[in-house]
Order: sequence, then C-alpha cells, then structure tokens
Amino acid sequence: MGQAHDEKLILWFDEIGIDDVPLVGGKNASLGEMYQHLTAKGVAVPHGFAITAYAYRYLLKEAGVEQQIRDVLADLDIEDMHNLAERGEKCRDIIRNAEFPDTLRDAIIESYQKMEAEYGDNVDVAVRSSATAEDLPDASFAGQQETYLNIHGYDNIIENCRKCFASLFTNRAISYRQHQGFGQFDVYLSITIQKMARSDSASSGVMFSIDTESGFEDAVFITGAWGLGENVVQGAVNPDEYYVFKPTLKEGKHPIVGKKVGSKEIKMIYDNDPSTDEPVINIDTTEEERKSYVISDDEIIQLAKWACIIEDHYGKGMDIEWAKDGDGVNVGTGNLFIVQARPETVHSQANKGVMETYKLQEKGEVIVEGLAVGTKIGQGIAHCINDVKDISTFKKGEVLVTDMTDPDWEPIMKIAGAIITNRGGRTCHAAIISRELGIPCVIGTGNGSEKIKTGQAITASSAEGETGFVYDGLLKFEIEKTDLGNLPETKTKIMMNLAIPEKAFTECQIPNDGVGLAREEFIINSHIG
Repeated sequence: MGQAHDEKLILWFDEIGIDDVPLVGGKNASLGEMYQHLTAKGVAVPHGFAITAYAYRYLLKEAGVEQQIRDVLADLDIEDMHNLAERGEKCRDIIRNAEFPDTLRDAIIESYQKMEAEYGDNVDVAVRSSATAEDLPDASFAGQQETYLNIHGYDNIIENCRKCFASLFTNRAISYRQHQGFGQFDVYLSITIQKMARSDSASSGVMFSIDTESGFEDAVFITGAWGLGENVVQGAVNPDEYYVFKPTLKEGKHPIVGKKVGSKEIKMIYDNDPSTDEPVINIDTTEEERKSYVISDDEIIQLAKWACIIEDHYGKGMDIEWAKDGDGVNVGTGNLFIVQARPETVHSQANKGVMETYKLQEKGEVIVEGLAVGTKIGQGIAHCINDVKDISTFKKGEVLVTDMTDPDWEPIMKIAGAIITNRGGRTCHAAIISRELGIPCVIGTGNGSEKIKTGQAITASSAEGETGFVYDGLLKFEIEKTDLGNLPETKTKIMMNLAIPEKAFTECQIPNDGVGLAREEFIINSHIG
C-alpha cells in the first residue's frame, strides 16, 4: 500500500493542484495547477517539485524543536521592534541548527537527482518558500519568507532548504501573521524546488490580469526589467511598463495600448565566481539596455494571452511572475515561462458599490514626483529611513520616505500616513503592500529621500492620475463618497469628456453612457508636447 498523499515528503508539480494548499502552500499548489492544466493550452511552466508542509512538521518533530519555538514566542509584543527582532532570530537559529532527518535529506537529494536526469548534472534551481496561508485572496503572504536563486549541488540544496524553513520566522513573517489574525503555528512551510529560467541572460517581470491602480478588468498590465525578477518584485528597479487591451486581444488583434521604458539601472545575474558565496549579484546595466524595451511586441502579446488563460482558469484577477529563458543563442531556449501565479488581493476584495474620490483643495510646491499607487491622498511628518535596522524610530502617522522596501519594512508600513520611495514600479513590494493596506504611495521618485527632510510636513497625492506628487506642507483635501447603487437613472444620456488617457481606466467605472468628447489637444500636449 502506498504512502498517503498528505504524508509524503515530496510531491511533484504533476501530482498537485490548487486544492493542495494545506499540503504544499499557495505557490506550489498554483504551480502544480498550471503545470497540470495549462501547459496543454500553451502556458509554459518550468518543472519542479514541492517539499511538503508535512516535511516541515516532520523536521520539527524529529528534531524536537517545536516547543522551544513556542516558548520563545510566548507573550510576544510585535509592536516592540527590538524584542521582535531578538525573538525572531532565536526562532530561526533553532531551526537552522536543528538536526536534519536523514529520511528528509535523502528524499530531497533523490528528487534533485531526477531533475538532473531531466536537465543535466548540477542543474540550477530556485529554492522558494510556499506557506500554507500564502496567496489567499484576502491576505497576501507572498514575500514573507525567503527565496534563493541559482542553487545547485546536493549540499547547497539542503543548506538553502534549511534556511528556507527557518524563514517562516523572519521578523516580518511573525509580524504579518499576527497582523492578519493567524496564530504562529497556524501556518506551515512548504518549499518549491523549480528549474531556473535563465532570465539572468534575458529579462523577467510581473504582470497583472487587471489594471493594478483602477481595477479595470479589460487590461493586462505587464512590467519587465533585465535580469532575474527579484529586482522587479522588490522595487530595486524602475521597470518597463506595457498595457494590452483584452477584448480585442481575444479577437486575434495585437492591441498594445501603452508602452513606457523604465530606467532599469541594475540587473541581477548569476555570480559564478568560486571565490564568493553569493549565487547572484547585481550589476549596472548599459546605456543601451536602459533605453531598450526588455521584450518584443510579440512577446508582450504572448504574455498577455497567457494572463488571460490563467485568469479564465482561476476565475479571478491574477498576479503573475514571468521569466525569459536566456537569449536562445548563447544561453537557454529564448522562450518565455510563467514561474508563479497568485490571486490579486486588492481590487478583488474592494467594495465596488461605493466610489471614493480624493481631491486637493489648494495648490502647493511640488518637492518630487513619481508613479502614483492607488487614488488617495495622505499627509504627515516625513521620516526618512535608509536602513531597515532603524525602523523602530518610526511613529504612527508619519510619512515613510526611503529608497525601496521589502517585507522587512512591513511592521511600519501599516502604520504610515503615506509611503514614498526612490525606486520601484507599480508591481513592486511597496506598491503591492500599500494598495493592500489602502495607504497612499508615490514610488520611483528617484531622489525623494534626498529632497525630503525628516521632520518636514508633506502631502503625498496619488489622486491626480498616473503621476504621484509630493507637496510641501499639509494641504487641504476632501473625500467624496458616491453610492453607485443609488444613483438615479436619467432620461438624457450622460456622456464623458476625456482628456487624460491615463485616467481612462479609472473614469470608465463611473456610471456613463459613453464618451462624448475626447480632448485631442490635451492628449497631444501631454503625450507629444
């Protein structure tokens, strides 16, 4: 009689699906779902396997460390940043130093050997966390644990699995679970072992099957940058942006309705220098790379089609990571791959019966501008923080000003009056979390942390279209709330005037009978000059 499905240490992508979140976590369950059901529809997913949540529990039991962790976390106050950091480090040390059971080690190595048989000796893989509460529609656990790229060799695989298991107790993960109402032992960790797509020699990025800012459902929004995708996810680069219109895409047309080159100043690549322990490094991009789009129009269309297939399969808006496998000549196949898909967590939960409109009531001096995230206005006293180690000095209601954020910043992001970053695109960490929290955010300002001074009163506006502005002083603003369900019907058709293309996705959601006037002179001025 075979081993029960829920007591296996290893499950391959072709053995799991979306119903297996309790066994393999959200990331693995979704990868298995796509691998099993969408590859036949043309969606390419690199093969791999899951080290199960049962394997994690097996490790804790065999090593006898669960009670030690419970004791460390007893009576924890997550608002005490220093104490949180101390206890988190103790928990991670307990797991990193726990005796790894031979049965689990052998199962992982045997599975890696099967991947070597498929892809070649010493195959490069990604080692990624997949929490059992990850990727729920109303709780974005993504990024709370660690990811390790370009890992190969038996000892390195085991060592990085050990670190991945320990990352269930990063400070940010402990804080986020408690903030979301989960007990610290309500969430278990599975691990993804997946063949790397060689985007270090090409490009990668994130796409949403809806517009991230307005929730407009008829657009696919794609971001991309050179190198491995971590820089896009973390907000370390300002990526390219592409928009595709879904209704005419499904009619067989090529409706790319927007393209914007990002600065893309760095890229993450493999570091194969034997004298270092780092599997990946960031290097500067060339001037030519910064000026160039990272994918062709045909590749934009291919990704958009895949986004539609994935969205149709799941029946909801999706947040998807993609990667290109090298240039197809010197490295890799040159093909595109999907390496992750999870539910979009903001607009799917929004109350669409009420429309909130934020409006400034006075003008002010613009300090910096960047990309607007959301449609709100926030203000407060600026607090510039360069190092995450200093977040304990941040006070509730202050405006966080920093270079970029990652999940370590989340304990203070949720209490900020607004968030301003130097780097990042609309699909980066700061953007996703600020949307989820409903906090105004202006990203990719370039030099916000230099122009804005700690202690300065500022207003951050994401309510003026695609561009976000940071103003000097606390400007007056108002919030209009409209119950869309109680608007009276009119005998006369109410048409809209459009002048700013970037506002079309938002304004089309206002009840209307069509466009009565397109102000061409405004469109030409704003896009041609």
